[in-house]
Order: sequence, then C-alpha cells, then structure tokens
Amino acid sequence: MNHPAERPNRRDLGSELPAVTEDQRHIGVAFPRERVRRLTEGRGQYIDDLELPRMAHVVFWRSPVAHMRIRRIERAAAQALPGVLAVVVGAEIAALCKPWVATLAHLAGIKSAPQYPLAIDRATWQGEPVVAVVAETRARAEDALALLDVEWAELPAVLDTATALASDTPLIHPELGDNLCFERRLDTGGVDEAFARADAVFEETYEFGRHTGVTLEPRCQIADWNPGEARLTVHHSQQAPHMMQDLYCRQFGLQETQVRVICRDVGGSFGIKVHAYPDDFATVALAMMLGRPVKFVADRLESFVSDIHAREHRIRARIAAAASGEILAFEIDDLTGIGPYSMFPRTSGIEGNQVVNLTGGPYRHRAYRAALKVVFQNKVPMCQYRGVGHPIACAVTEALVDGVAAQLGIDPLAIREANVIPDDAYPATGASGIRLEQLSHQACLREAKRLVDYDALRAEQAALRARGIYRGIGIAALIELTNPSAAFYGVGGARIASQDGATLRLEPGGGVTVLASVGEQGQGAEAIFAQIAADAVGVGLDRVRVLTGDTDTVPYGGGTWASRGAGIGGEAVLQAGLALRANLVATAAAILQCEAGTLALRRGAVVDAQTGAERLALAELGRIAYFRSDTLPRGFTPELMVTRHYAQRDYPFIFTNGVQVSHVEVDVDTGFVRLLKHWAVEDCGRVVNPLLVDEQMRGAIVQGIGGALFEECLYDTDGTLRNGNLADYLVPMAGEMPDIEIAHVQTPTRSSALGAKGAGEAGTAGAPAAVMNAINDALTPFKARVASQPITPEKILRALGKV
Repeated sequence: MNHPAERPNRRDLGSELPAVTEDQRHIGVAFPRERVRRLTEGRGQYIDDLELPRMAHVVFWRSPVAHMRIRRIERAAAQALPGVLAVVVGAEIAALCKPWVATLAHLAGIKSAPQYPLAIDRATWQGEPVVAVVAETRARAEDALALLDVEWAELPAVLDTATALASDTPLIHPELGDNLCFERRLDTGGVDEAFARADAVFEETYEFGRHTGVTLEPRCQIADWNPGEARLTVHHSQQAPHMMQDLYCRQFGLQETQVRVICRDVGGSFGIKVHAYPDDFATVALAMMLGRPVKFVADRLESFVSDIHAREHRIRARIAAAASGEILAFEIDDLTGIGPYSMFPRTSGIEGNQVVNLTGGPYRHRAYRAALKVVFQNKVPMCQYRGVGHPIACAVTEALVDGVAAQLGIDPLAIREANVIPDDAYPATGASGIRLEQLSHQACLREAKRLVDYDALRAEQAALRARGIYRGIGIAALIELTNPSAAFYGVGGARIASQDGATLRLEPGGGVTVLASVGEQGQGAEAIFAQIAADAVGVGLDRVRVLTGDTDTVPYGGGTWASRGAGIGGEAVLQAGLALRANLVATAAAILQCEAGTLALRRGAVVDAQTGAERLALAELGRIAYFRSDTLPRGFTPELMVTRHYAQRDYPFIFTNGVQVSHVEVDVDTGFVRLLKHWAVEDCGRVVNPLLVDEQMRGAIVQGIGGALFEECLYDTDGTLRNGNLADYLVPMAGEMPDIEIAHVQTPTRSSALGAKGAGEAGTAGAPAAVMNAINDALTPFKARVASQPITPEKILRALGKV
C-alpha cells in the first residue's frame, strides 16, 4: 500500500471529478465538505479529498417568554463559530416561504393572523421559533445558540380564556379586531320548555387541563433540496405525507412532481404529527438556501413548547330529566383557548366544534343548545390530539347523566339503558344533527353488565363502604366518529384527501406487494393490510409485503388520522386485492385454456374451483406472464398490478360506539386514587385483527386515563410553562394502570365491503368520563364531587373540605 503522502490529490484524477467553483463551495451545492476514500481505478490507491454532500443540523432559538417584540438580533458571534453554516432570521426565510392562515370555509367566521416559519417582529408564545442556526453537527449548532444576542421587549400576555375577550384585554393580533378565533351556536328549539317541565335539573361546570401527546419518537425531519433536479425530498415523522407534499408545494411555489415526502415507520403520532409546524417549513427553506440536506430533531424540552397542546376547555353544562329518568335536554357553554394562531392546515376550531357535535351523542333527547367560543391566547398553539373533542364531550355528557340519575335515585346503568338510542332505531339523527348509520348501545350495555358482573360489583361496593373503604364504579357510553368523508376537511377548502388508495402487484415469484397510502404509526396498519391482501388475493400472509409512506410510490391518499386506517385504507386494499385476484384467474385461464369460472385462487395457487386440485402455482403464472407472454393467446395482456381508491361517501362520518366501566378506590385521607380495573366494550364494525384492536383500545384508554388523572401543561402567571419536561409532566406509567379487559360487539358498516370502522380513539374518548364518574361514585357518601381534570389528590381533598 502506498504511504498516505503518496496518495494522489484531486488533480491526479483529471476529468473524473467535476470542478467545484468557489460559489458552489460557499453554498454547498456540489460535494460539500464530506471527505471519503475511493479506490482509484487500476492503481490500488485511495483518494481522501473527494467531497460529497454532508448532512447539516438545525436548531432553533425559541422565544423564552409568552409575548415579546423583537428589537435586535446580533448573530455575528454565532456565525463566526467554526462549523456553523448559517444563522438565519425570519425575514430571510419569509423570502422563500409564503405565510399561511389556517381557516376552513365550513367553520363560518373562523379567523387567524398570517403566520411565518420564524417570528419576524413579534413572538407570541414561549417556544415560537425566532432564529435558526445551522451547523455541521447538532452540538456545534447548540453551542452557537449561546452566542446569539437577542434583545426583546416583553409584551402583555393573554393567558386566561375567561378574560381573553374583555374590553381591557390586549389584542394579540390587533388587525383581527379581537381575540376571538371562532364561535358557534346551535339550538334545536324546545330547550327552555324542556328545562321548565323537568322534574330534575343537574348543572355543573367542568374544567379540562391542556395537555400534549408525548410521542416515543419526537417530531423530526430531513429536508434535501437537489438544485440539479430542482427537487425537494423530505424524510418526515408525519402522519399525512401527501398533505405535507401539497403544503410544501403551495408555500414554496413548487409542483407536486418536484416534492417527495417519505414517512416510514413513525414512532407514535396521536395527532401531534398531523399538523404543519413552523419549524417544518423553516427546515425545508434552509435546505433550499444551503443546497444541502438539513436535519431537525426536536428534543424533549422544546417538544413541550412546540408540539401542539389540546383540551383546554371550561364548560358550563346542565341536563334536564323527567321523574321516570327520561332525559329531556342538554345545554352546554364551552370556552376554549387555542394559543395565538389557528394551527395549519386543519385549524384549531375543530376540537371545540366536535364538542358541540358530540355532546349528548348516545341519547334519544331532541332538545339541545350549545354555545362555543374559541379564543386566542399566548400559549402553545392547540389543535387536534387523539380523540379531538370526544373525551371532553363524553366526560361532560356522562357526568351530567350520573348527576341527574343521583338526583332521581336511579342506578347509573339503568338510566343509560332507558335513554340510549335503541339498536333498532337506525339510521338515526342525533340532536346536534349528526347522522348515525348503525350503532349498538343496547347490546354494548348488556355486554358490559355481563362482563363486569355489575350486580355483584355493586354488592361488594356496599359491603366495603360499610367498612370505610370507598370504591366507585363509573360508566361511560360513547360514540366515536371514524372513516370521515370529504365533509371533514375537503368541503372547507383544505387540500386533505378523504380517499385513500392501494396498489397490489404480483411479483414474478408469486408474492404480492402492497403499496398503501395509509401509513404505519405503530397502530398495526401494515399488518392489517397484509391480512386483507392475503385473503383478497388468495396467498399466504408470508407472501405479502406492505410498503407505505412515500409519495413517489404509493397512491394519493389522506394518510393516518381520524381512525380511518382500516375503514378507508383497508377497503382500498380489499378492492385492489379482489381486482388483482380476478386478473390472476383470467391470466391462469388464458394459460390453461379453460373458462375462468372453473378456477379459484387458494393459498398461493390456482386450483380447480370444484375439486380444489392445484392447476397452476402463482410463481409459474408470474413466470409465464412476465417472461413468456409470447405463449399467451393473441390479444390477451396480463394485468398483474391493480390500483383502487376508496372514499366513504354515504355519511359525513361513520360512527362507532361503546361502553367503558372504571372501578377505583379513593383514599379519602390522602386523596389518592387506585385504579382497580377497567372494562371496555367496543363496536368498531368488523374486527380484522382482534389482538391489534384490543391493544389499540388499551393504549387509548391509558392515554385517556393520563388526561383524567395525571397530565396537564401548567403555566405561570407570565405565560411560562412550568413543567415542560418528563420529570414534572406526569404521564401514566405501567405500574399505575389497572388491568384492562376488552370485549366486542360487531356491527359492520354497510358503507364498505369490508365493514370496518375505526378503533384508534374510542379508548381515549371514554376513559376520562368513566374514571371521573367512578371517583365521584366513590365520594357519594361525602356528598362531594370533582369536575376538574386532571383529578389530582389535592382536588379530591378540596372537594372533601380537607384543604
């Protein structure tokens, strides 16, 4: 081997390598600064100075206060640090990326201010990105952050939703005229009359603390701009790759053919990763500015102040009932705060809108009135998180039902049995106007009663209560919207697909490749798609490969959100699989020179439809179709790749339903709650994979319990997040969780051949209601109630008058 000093330099390679100009070297377009070793042809020598593109890393200087005016940004010291490639401020990014305003036409009157990737004049929440630092390593970029000198003037912060609309409260965006983002009123009529003739009226105010989805994998992306092809590739931890492709096209003035978004296995999302964040656009802009790949990974501390929050609501609510227990009316007044901007592109009006639509959902009453106000505030933006309004609507509804049942002396299970919409009354329309295809509240209540052994559990509760042990049983009936149509976003102007697609291809060796537009977030979508494809085509599960999450390869689709994976994506796979099966049988008939009706596909082989005898292996069919098509009849062309799309069009949403029961023990001296057992009966239509559905339910229930008992983003009076770390922000742990038992009632939807509805969010929807009702049931002897989540020991002791 030659001595290193004898290795040839760049000039020795002559014309093998392109010349790199000083301009290219400065902006990193061609071969920037990564040294590699290459064996030179025919000489056995290495070269060390061939430069190839090298990953850059971006970190963000984020506002340390809730509201500030940016006076000066001094970046010279940070730029001078070796290894720092760029220090970029908002105006420079804005030259590449258009601002956005997150509104939807069908949310009448919703408004928001234009938002930029980096704040320009003002920062409006603690955590808003202000300066981007790009360096060769993340560590060096973080070092440079400390050298930035940002001068700001702190501005008054709007924090309390109760005073956000007061005349003396500062306006976050003066050009909007007030701090109101969106409001809605719904009145069926007859509400006042129902309350006037009621034998019992129960009224309560409910508070829900804002919290966030702590995903195992934080938000992250790699953006790579190829100037030679004028093409952007973004590797994203995201739920909706085609949505992000469209947004990058619109915000940067590109065509779809110029943008590729790749979202492989994503380490948890829960809705957190279905939104477009300012740092998403900033990272792409930086890659375009520098001409090299740029990587962003949110650390845990910045995740708490940059990932969306959810669920901050204060709701005054009441229910009217007759002496018989018949529910006559519901009324709610919901006030929610969403941060300084409506979140792009799905808006921050959806959660409150869902609360209005879903409150009272399982019941037969016809009188309903709701008022909603969504206000701006100087906190982290709030938007859709797993359940999106369901946990709030369900908790309010079910707490009211328990409250009025107690007034009337009626058992909580009995009042629900008497008031849910009967199973033979569908299709039906709820009081809020929601259209319900086919639900099974009565069957689910019967199954829950059996599963829990309800009468025995009540008897045990009474016996223990006599001994000073206070246990509670909480029941929650629920509905969950799944399989959304274009009514969810498309009608409002959002370019978010309600359809999804699947491509199935027979490989020459007899295997089947599935390309699906619904991605894998850990929920088991790929396993379900493989099952459906294997059954539809007629091959073994081990012969199916599923690929998702790449806009260059999968059909156009909406992605993963709103519990639509099996119901929408699975139906597309089924239809493509059935079409491919028909094509394979037709091809086999051409090869065997027989009628297609005499053949069938089973376990990876073409067989005689009557006897089951094998006629042709799929591998042989693939060999002939791909490589010996000359042997096929003239005029026949094998079609061994099929694409089908599916969009649910029969209803705005396909609703599921279920019942959850929580069993708890409350220590009335300390206020601590022990979760003893949790049961869930769920009707999500046809269950494709029982194990996956059960674990989806368990995981969702745990997240729901987290919101009910542990999780809350706590703010100081100046708008600073006090517990933005995993030491102080409490997430549910395995040791605190009860055994969770799942059972199913299956009512397939008629809107698809598969009959599957969604199951991803029902657990989160019902768990907070069941747990809160169980705690209040345990506190019944003390005539105490809690109505503020998370339900902490301090709140319980306060309700008991002990603090």
